[in-house]
Amino acid sequence: MSDQSTIIPTIDALLVRRLIAAQFPHWAALDIKPVLPGGWDNRTFHLGRDMTVRLPSAASYALQVEKEQFWLPKLAPFLPLPIPVPLAKGVPGEGYSWPWSVYRWLPGETATDDRIGDLTVFAEDLSRFLVAFGQLNASGGPLPGQHNFFRGGPPAHYDGETRRALVALEGRIDTQAARDVWEAALAANWHGAPVWFHGDISWGNLLVEHGRLSAVIDFGTSGVGDPACDLAITWTLFHGQSREAFRAGVALDAGTWARGRGWTLWKALIVYAGLPGTNSAEAEKSRRVIEEVLADHQRFG
Repeated sequence: MSDQSTIIPTIDALLVRRLIAAQFPHWAALDIKPVLPGGWDNRTFHLGRDMTVRLPSAASYALQVEKEQFWLPKLAPFLPLPIPVPLAKGVPGEGYSWPWSVYRWLPGETATDDRIGDLTVFAEDLSRFLVAFGQLNASGGPLPGQHNFFRGGPPAHYDGETRRALVALEGRIDTQAARDVWEAALAANWHGAPVWFHGDISWGNLLVEHGRLSAVIDFGTSGVGDPACDLAITWTLFHGQSREAFRAGVALDAGTWARGRGWTLWKALIVYAGLPGTNSAEAEKSRRVIEEVLADHQRFG
């Protein structure tokens, strides 16, 4: 889901076939099929049996291509799980305006509840990956900015959006409790050295094989900075024992958890309020996330 309104061009298998034929003719005979479920920031297609083609859906997402092309091959060898590694970089053409990538295919299915064998084990595996990712050398890494919608920076960047959503949701949620969570996030300043973070840890970016976490994908919002934004899955997927296992595994301080609640609340609020650029189909899920975050703040805040 986007953080802002986008105009999405027609990106289909026919376009991908033309791009491949023009720029990588040695792959032109391979089958091309869309990968489902489709993404929002990028459109992904299966190329043959062993590759994917990933095309940004708008100019704001195209900023991520060069970052992924440069950094993912450097990071992948040091991580405990596979991540996408680019095989080739495409250029604008065939009526398509932005750079794009070809990646090696990673087996697995997105991490829906019915595919995860043991949610607590899954939470432990994910926390180990995030800890390892955060321990990689962050020197020269991409700082928060337009390329990742300022993830890794202070949540104050979205203060205006958050407060507009709170006004719009008056009477539909406990807006005073939500303001308390948001104010706590704003007050918990990040004082650490920048570390690597993913920026969009969600079920759709986590792959499962045989019930276990098998790969982490879509590093478009990654960067170096404050890792608090990677905590959102605490309230969007985990609960009970799995939530406690994830909390223990990442072993972060109270301030980072306060900012993590803030990042999660911001996104849930703007979706539930239906602010421009959000997906109304996710509104009910966002209401439940808001309730989880508010309860968590009451317990730990």
